[in-house]
Amino acid sequence: MKIDLDWQGDLEFKSNFPSEHNITLDASEESGGRNKGPRPMEVLLSGLGGCTGIDVVLILKKMKAEIEEFKLDVNAERAEEPPKRFTKIHLTYKFKGKNLSERRVERAINLSEKKYCSASSSLNADITSSYEIEHTD
Repeated sequence: MKIDLDWQGDLEFKSNFPSEHNITLDASEESGGRNKGPRPMEVLLSGLGGCTGIDVVLILKKMKAEIEEFKLDVNAERAEEPPKRFTKIHLTYKFKGKNLSERRVERAINLSEKKYCSASSSLNADITSSYEIEHTD
């Protein structure tokens, strides 16, 4: 997967995705940004929520559950000192529908968390990163 980010000035970046969508990322005005988009760490949490949410819906559909409403709250705590990583993340899954026993929903959440959600696995991984620098004229 390759994502391109184009600097828009100040602290704003346009992030271009392989799915042909894009979003604007920015910092708060207090941090020197112009508040023109979500913060990168907000997008990271949103990605986690979206990843597990999609998994859970697909799994519950396979279990013949009928979801009428589904809301997912993601609450996180960050370290006080840089790099201010997430130290705790708590997800609250809220459902309304038929055939949504606690056992089925719990099974779907556990399968997402332990087997399918690549975002969750990435947040728990020992990540190796590398970089290179290119100068363009």
